[in-house]
Amino acid sequence: MASHLHLKPRGETGEIHNVTPHSAGWSYVGFAVHRLAHGTTLNIETAGREVCIVPLSGTAEIIVKGTLLGSIGGRESPFDGPPSCAYVPPDSDFSLTATSACEIALCSAPAMGRLPARLIPPGDVGQETRGKGSNLRKVANILPDTSPHAESLLVVEVITPSGNWSSYPPHKHDRDALPAESQLEETYYHRFNPAQGYAVQRVYSDDRTLDETFTVEDRDVVLVPRGYHPVGVAHGYDLFYLNVMAGPKRIWKFHNDPAHEWIMKA
Repeated sequence: MASHLHLKPRGETGEIHNVTPHSAGWSYVGFAVHRLAHGTTLNIETAGREVCIVPLSGTAEIIVKGTLLGSIGGRESPFDGPPSCAYVPPDSDFSLTATSACEIALCSAPAMGRLPARLIPPGDVGQETRGKGSNLRKVANILPDTSPHAESLLVVEVITPSGNWSSYPPHKHDRDALPAESQLEETYYHRFNPAQGYAVQRVYSDDRTLDETFTVEDRDVVLVPRGYHPVGVAHGYDLFYLNVMAGPKRIWKFHNDPAHEWIMKA
């Protein structure tokens, strides 16, 4: 039986994913992916939501409120380093014109409109390595909670090498209980190199009222409304995922599963 937390792409071109708060059954995170042919123009109405535009491959020009903001993208695949991204505030309708074949992710959350539209160049994307051994992964922080350039959104890319685990030890962020833990909804958008790869992702709660495990393939989305959410990639394949998070407060404070937290000290 299919789970509402595991979404397959809807076709090969055009809008292949569109997660809204209504469709996900939550309050904050929106996430969409568009695969655009060269020369195609996409028009977006932001309404009361801020948007972070993340090109997964290819390039596009962005016009906000009739003014050219600039060119975004610049990588052949999501495994080729961070791209030039863009931030668009709410009530700022924009258009994207593909200057090459491209795949574009639109990450959104509610906002008041306190910040201007801006490009996010690769040099502004903080990069770090987390974990060690088979828990090693590389992180690109497009809009981390330390960045002042968003009101609600947190946007992060992660590359997990062949055979490794990520979002591990299992952690969660589903309680508004700062400073110990923040409440954040989250989406995972998975890509693989080579593309026929797969990974396993589990989403579970302490009391196991939520406990689902998915085999995720290229361009699948996993929704994390609550609970722990570790992911492990099969040997021979590198995993990329794009995380989008938002909640009542723009801060990332997580709680490790006590059963597995010993791994942090080992």
